Amino acid sequence: MTRPLKVFIGWDPAQMPAWCVAERSLKSRASVRVEAERLALSPLVREGLYTRPTRYPSGAEPGYWDVISDAPMSTGHAISRFFVPLLCGYEGWALFTDGDVLFRRDVAELFALADERCAVMVVQHPPYDPGSALKMEGAIQTRYQRKNWSSVMLWNCGHPSNRHGLEPLLNAVPGRDLHRFAWLVDGEIGALPPEWNVLVGHSEVDEPAIAHFTDGVPDMPGYEHCPYADEWHATAKACGYKFKRPERVA
Repeated sequence: MTRPLKVFIGWDPAQMPAWCVAERSLKSRASVRVEAERLALSPLVREGLYTRPTRYPSGAEPGYWDVISDAPMSTGHAISRFFVPLLCGYEGWALFTDGDVLFRRDVAELFALADERCAVMVVQHPPYDPGSALKMEGAIQTRYQRKNWSSVMLWNCGHPSNRHGLEPLLNAVPGRDLHRFAWLVDGEIGALPPEWNVLVGHSEVDEPAIAHFTDGVPDMPGYEHCPYADEWHATAKACGYKFKRPERVA
């Protein structure tokens, strides 16, 4: 029997509805078997894999703080995403996405783009100004090279550069070095078509395959009627969530 496609979706306890929407939209459009896993920080810490000194959210501080980076992390999967090849035993292909996404096409189409020459494949977004110092739920908006490239990653887990070059960095270097793929040469970073990580409100793509609500998911004030919000809310309702939405402003 063919192995299911392996997909890790970033999970944070404060964003449970978003994760459920991401998972349901993934599976409901998949033409093949898909294994979806929560990628969370706490299991990696319990298993002794994630040893980075970290300050955790409190009432006064909504996000995480990575001591090595001396910088905030808006979610627990900010750096956990780079553990995917390790979690896969450095074998096969696996997809990581942030938790604030909506799949609008069959993920098998994405895996069909896998290029064995590449260690990782991403949508290579041009630099952009997010326009705010804060992200969703008051988290600090951090600027770094290749921002948002790592929000959807098709990992070639067994690539030699991942197998030998990534693990020593996971608990040792600032997060910005991981997000810019510092262990790879540029030729090992493959380019995915832009529709596979469309930044809602920023990317100019007519029909996203993955809509990424990077500024705020549609259950948050101000984003209830953003592009693709109707699809997101329909999927949320199918997951058992129903959010009151203000009237759409003409």
